[in-house]
Amino acid sequence: MKKNKDVIIETAIFMCGMLSIIFVISIFIFLFKEAISFFWDYNFIKFLIGKNWYPNSNKPLFGILPTIIGSFLVTFGACVVAVPIAVMSALYISEIAPKGVRNILKSLVELMAAIPSVVIGFIGIRTVVPFVKFFFNIPTGLTAFTGSIMLACMIMPTIITISEDAIHSVPWEYKEGAFALGATKWQTVRRIVLKEARPGIIAAVMLGIGRLVGETMAVMMITGNSANIPDSIFDPVRTMTATIASEMGEVVRDSAHYKALFAIGLVLFVITFIVNFIADLFLRKK
Repeated sequence: MKKNKDVIIETAIFMCGMLSIIFVISIFIFLFKEAISFFWDYNFIKFLIGKNWYPNSNKPLFGILPTIIGSFLVTFGACVVAVPIAVMSALYISEIAPKGVRNILKSLVELMAAIPSVVIGFIGIRTVVPFVKFFFNIPTGLTAFTGSIMLACMIMPTIITISEDAIHSVPWEYKEGAFALGATKWQTVRRIVLKEARPGIIAAVMLGIGRLVGETMAVMMITGNSANIPDSIFDPVRTMTATIASEMGEVVRDSAHYKALFAIGLVLFVITFIVNFIADLFLRKK
């Protein structure tokens, strides 16, 4: 009876794993099927490097370079803000904080991860947007910089949790050896713990970037949603996800505009897949 239960559980786990793979492949096939007809009529390179997005004009232009740059600016800015804070927080939780404080902080971090992105967007509109506009004396606070700040708050829980696990998994024997040789607590953390946990920390950052690239509601609400190439991080931008979300509801089915949005989705899917694949490689080196 026990052997039969083991076989059933193993089979169920195997089927769940296979279903996950089938879902991912199905999504790719669906996006590819909808987007490939667009590339028969519109040059792929022109689509990627085009500077103008005018899908409803007499001579429609489908250039997604502004949205790619917007996505990159928001992602890069969020990483600059979030990564140092998240890694230092993970170090504090794992290596410095007392046990009682550590458990409370871990619970709070996990609660932060449950905050919906639309709530982050509302908070950004009410607080960060007016502050950025006033402090930097710019025409609008709906900028890539504002989006970077709010998205940094969104990915910090992910980076903190995975980085803390990576740091906590460093064998205690390594630390004991460092202390026995006369290393201080900070020297041990910097030269032993961080070095051993580096693959896991990098994987945490890559997974955070994967979430950033696919984020929709928050960036659509607080980045200005302007499909122009920005001159700086203090200009309004539009991301690829925001373009799909804002236009898909009003587009005519099977039109060139409709297929172009699926083409953006395909490009976004490939980018996200590459980011997560790189993160998986670093996790395997852990």
